[in-house]
Amino acid sequence: MGGFFGVTSKHDAVIDVFFGTDYHSHLGTARGGMAAWDPEIGLQREIHNISNSPFRTKFEGITDEMRGGACIGCISDTDPQPLLIRSSQGTYAICITGKINNADELAAKHLASGGHFNAMTGGKVNTTELAAAMIDKKDTIAEGIRYAQEQVDGSLTVLILRDGGELIVARDRLGRLPVLLGNNDDGWCVSFESFVFPKLGYTMAYELGPGEIVSLKPDGMKQLAEPGKKKRICAFLWTYFGYPNSTYEGVNVEVMRYRNGASMAKADMEAGIAQDIDFVSGVPDSGTPHAIGYANAGGKHFARPFIKYTPTWPRSFMPTNQAERNKVAKMKQIPVHELIEGRKLLFVDDSIVRGTQLRETVDFLYENGAKEVHMRSACPPIMYACKFLNFSTSKSEMEFIARQTAEDLEGEASREHLDEYSDGTTERGKAMRCAICKKLGFSSLEYHSLEGLLNAIGLDKDSVCTYCWTGKD
Repeated sequence: MGGFFGVTSKHDAVIDVFFGTDYHSHLGTARGGMAAWDPEIGLQREIHNISNSPFRTKFEGITDEMRGGACIGCISDTDPQPLLIRSSQGTYAICITGKINNADELAAKHLASGGHFNAMTGGKVNTTELAAAMIDKKDTIAEGIRYAQEQVDGSLTVLILRDGGELIVARDRLGRLPVLLGNNDDGWCVSFESFVFPKLGYTMAYELGPGEIVSLKPDGMKQLAEPGKKKRICAFLWTYFGYPNSTYEGVNVEVMRYRNGASMAKADMEAGIAQDIDFVSGVPDSGTPHAIGYANAGGKHFARPFIKYTPTWPRSFMPTNQAERNKVAKMKQIPVHELIEGRKLLFVDDSIVRGTQLRETVDFLYENGAKEVHMRSACPPIMYACKFLNFSTSKSEMEFIARQTAEDLEGEASREHLDEYSDGTTERGKAMRCAICKKLGFSSLEYHSLEGLLNAIGLDKDSVCTYCWTGKD
């Protein structure tokens, strides 16, 4: 994934950007970076690897090293950024979020025209530098951003800090991710997460539309490109990776999750399944609010049969090695025996992707005396790898347990019937759920319907991206 935060102000902006960027730490664990502009020093930049420690610990003391009335920071799950660029557009710092699927093709095109790149390990091109190279092909930065977005297969949201203190921010042309603006008497800020604004003394002022580009200076905002009419904001913002306190497109994440859980409970009650249970619980952390909504609507007791130990392994930091991730996930789970032994438990998770950690969680619950373990997914089965955002490390769609199980049941022919496998009311859908229960040890398994999920979000269904479930853009 990734996220960014920026400020342009009449006063020094570095400390605000330090805290604002740190509030985006849940969006990535690879690189953190900051860049600032000061009239005496000019542009400054610092990047750290945050795969072994959080952003905050790597950038503490940054105000002793960096200063300026304009500053940007980013959390990146891919390449190092922000980068400092000197070109025909002037000198600027740039960071991006999104995904460029045709990066090799675009890089080759740039090289063929006489351009060059600083090669990374293995000859790989930094996608932020690639974006800058495309931006610099036009006469203005706004024209360049629009050109780059049109060239990219995937998505591209851009934040630029120009020499002089101006911020230029552009939301992806279909608005896959949010871009929010806040202001106060001293200036403006830009953020992925809305909850940051009041914590740092800003007021929510504006949400960019899809493809909209604006310029920010301490004394105001100027629109450089109007928003497009077509929008496809990612539904996973609400089900999983959005922070609970944030609001996107007027819909709060935590409130949506309560509605979503309530919708799942009503579906179970109508079907008459899993009604004889002792406790409803969330798979922490993002599954918890879905579970609260389920318990409240279903008239069940909410409980936490196990607690995550997070002082040394917070949610925002996990190893990149999958085997180590699994080990850490197991070490974090501390049981409450009185809430497990002899109990019938129903857990709600935000999603079920590979199922590896869920298998270990279920084993852990049975080892501690659980009588039954029912599982609910707060979204439909994931069938397709996201083409637009870097929030999944899966190398193949066959890593997804839903796709893998469908293939086990019907071979390659299953690929022609994925809609049926997604639907729990069809024979194929029932067979897939039954097979996953056997694989992972669930007493029962249900996925939330796409219709129920979209109703819980409450936006026009045509403005929400559901590609990972439907394969349709």
